[in-house]
Amino acid sequence: MTTALRRLLPELRACTHCEPDLPLGAKPIFQLDRRAPILIASQAPGRIAHAKGRPFDDVSGDRLRHWLGVSRETFFDPACFAILPMGMCFPGTGPSGDLPPSPACAPLWRQRVLDALPRIRLTLAIGQYALAWHLPRKASVNECVTDWRDGLARGLLPLPHPSPRNQRWLKDRPWFEAEVLPALRLAVAAALAARDTGR
Repeated sequence: MTTALRRLLPELRACTHCEPDLPLGAKPIFQLDRRAPILIASQAPGRIAHAKGRPFDDVSGDRLRHWLGVSRETFFDPACFAILPMGMCFPGTGPSGDLPPSPACAPLWRQRVLDALPRIRLTLAIGQYALAWHLPRKASVNECVTDWRDGLARGLLPLPHPSPRNQRWLKDRPWFEAEVLPALRLAVAAALAARDTGR
């Protein structure tokens, strides 16, 4: 583990910066290892992730692992996948789902953590908040995902959130399953293979 990441991890785990605004209190949820070749840039942990202390250990995670073509074991291996949400703590629930990530979290931590992950070859930006950070010139999730080939050429693949709430979005865009998912699985397999061979 790099010195930078070794120093950061205790700080991340102890962060209470947004606690006054968090209904269940501060409990940063992430998965980090300097060896990881793939970064999952997600939105914020949900209530289940908060309870379990692990990101994507739910129905959305099952769908995401299917999209990626990886097992639970591989997905939860921090040497394979780094998972860094835009807001590291559960933000609470609103009338139509979870609230947005805390706006203070990403400016406080994100670039410091990304700088401590030197081996990232592929970034998967999931949902509107991660896309706004990693692809700030794009206007919407639909626009970003439609232009997925441009992002993939730069090592960044935009994805919709795998939540069951997005079932309609996915149903209305059959090209996502037909075109994006095969390319996604190839990119993930290539990044993991490069890690295993030390390339």
